[in-house]
Amino acid sequence: MDFDVSWLLLGLPLAFVLGWTASRFDLRQLRMENRRAPKAYFRGLNFLLNEQQDQAIDAFIEAVQNDPDTSELHFALGNLFRRRGEYERAVRVHQHLLSRGDLSAADRHRAQHALALDYLRAGLLDRAEEALLRLEGTPFEAEARLALLANYERSRDWAHAAEVAQRLESSDQGSFAGRLAHYLCEQAATHLAAHEPDKAQSLLEQAIADAPAAARPRMDLAVLLNQRGDASAALRVLDDMVPRAPASLPMIAGQLAQLAITCGHGQPVLATLKAHYEQSPSIDVLEAIVKLEIHLGESSAQASTWYLRHLEREPSLVAAAKWIAGEKLEHGQFHPLVQRALDHAVKPLTRYRCAACGFEAKQHFWQCPGCQAWDSYPARRVEEL
Repeated sequence: MDFDVSWLLLGLPLAFVLGWTASRFDLRQLRMENRRAPKAYFRGLNFLLNEQQDQAIDAFIEAVQNDPDTSELHFALGNLFRRRGEYERAVRVHQHLLSRGDLSAADRHRAQHALALDYLRAGLLDRAEEALLRLEGTPFEAEARLALLANYERSRDWAHAAEVAQRLESSDQGSFAGRLAHYLCEQAATHLAAHEPDKAQSLLEQAIADAPAAARPRMDLAVLLNQRGDASAALRVLDDMVPRAPASLPMIAGQLAQLAITCGHGQPVLATLKAHYEQSPSIDVLEAIVKLEIHLGESSAQASTWYLRHLEREPSLVAAAKWIAGEKLEHGQFHPLVQRALDHAVKPLTRYRCAACGFEAKQHFWQCPGCQAWDSYPARRVEEL
């Protein structure tokens, strides 16, 4: 059968026309999609700036559906979900990013970090730990270690917290010696609760070596040594602490006075307390001085004059209440009523207050129960701040 050349002449123009029409249609469709995607994106951005998060999320979802390969929109959407507390949706967004094979290394690390933050905010500490550990050796390593440290603190995993703090200390990312000392003290407390005093003492001695100026390890070690019947060693530990952490003396003044009485070293300890009091008056140091003076033979009336000396220097309601407690009023029958009123009035003044968040407590905390800050409680009472 002969080939008819006329069909070829007719077919070539027809194929050209069809190809041109198809390309114009695809180009028009592409332009429409590209026009629609930025429009949705900018609409979402406008909603976000106006703090209309629900509408912003809807707009971003529309933009992502129009262009699934846009990673920045995924990150924006995931961050919005996390801010709103929709952690499950945030996790799905970031997991979807991590599942993409075309994601760059930088975006993969970023998505891994975002996923770890999702788990942290959701309180899924085990999953957060696993996600943070995968960021070792990435640009997010420093942030991940700090988040990991907070995660271990939150779960009270002091052994792992100490390891991370040691790595942060050795990588010159700040001073973590004080924090490390707290972690060792927490581990020591665990061993004491398990009736393992030798292990506890070893950890406390390590904490003192790591942070010589930290007050807590020496205080805890003194308590432990005294419980083990070595009051002299406990007194030496506190004596050594005074020049290294003088600001913490009010917290150990009572314990120091009692150990001095037990060991028969009242005079030298009294001299130390008086010297510190002259430099920095404190109610706790004042009480320790009065206690030692009475033990060394002074009458209660004579020793209580220290409260009057304090009142000459500081307008202290606490000192006034303690002085009146040892005095005989003209109308003695009313003394208990007056004393009860004064004791009630001074109670709020004898509390400790967090310098970071203002949380007040009857006892001194090394880590604030309110804001979780370490060493945020001054050694002085509220009245003395």
